[in-house]
Amino acid sequence: DVQWTRLLSDGAVLQEGSVVGHLQGRVRDILSVERLLLNFVGRLSGIATLTRRYVEAVQGTPARIYDTRKTTPGWRRLEKYAVRCGGGYNHRLGLDRAVLIKDNHLAWLATKLKCSSEHAAQIAVRRAREYFRMVVDDAGQDLPQLILEIEVDSLSQLENVLEERPDIVLLDNMSPDELRKAVRLRNQIAPEVELEASGGITLENVRDIAETGVERISV
Repeated sequence: DVQWTRLLSDGAVLQEGSVVGHLQGRVRDILSVERLLLNFVGRLSGIATLTRRYVEAVQGTPARIYDTRKTTPGWRRLEKYAVRCGGGYNHRLGLDRAVLIKDNHLAWLATKLKCSSEHAAQIAVRRAREYFRMVVDDAGQDLPQLILEIEVDSLSQLENVLEERPDIVLLDNMSPDELRKAVRLRNQIAPEVELEASGGITLENVRDIAETGVERISV
């Protein structure tokens, strides 16, 4: 029978000593839940706060801060909500919410087809598009937009996949100089494709990465 009265909204900026709400009920009940509540509030507020620091670091650039699926087991929806409270954006909630072609997928495909990683990336995007069309045809109805993203780790891979027009290309562990070249390449070939920088992102380098012109930065 513990009652919670909220004094501040989620996402509010707090100062030390701020009161966020009141618990009311039997002392025995409050003491039995206080540590659990503090664990949730502390961890999720920490995620929101760190997200806010990243968001503030890239203000004035076209870049948005995204989370990943690397969440605490059982906490995914809560932690992704905390990212939103901090001003960030959510990447896919689960594997079934978008197609993300990763480097291990491409390594397998290149081995199977006995081709280069650049060619494998191009084929993978093409096959995913064909799969999307098949799913829509089989359903016989309008489906939510299916997002197709592919991870690349070189500019030669990027050039190949841009010809296939994925929705998003994830640029893995590229330096700011490489990211700037990637943005110029994208602008020349497929300006509608969004670019996402990922890997090795810190508060110290996120501003430099955002200023390269990428639309998304996943942390």
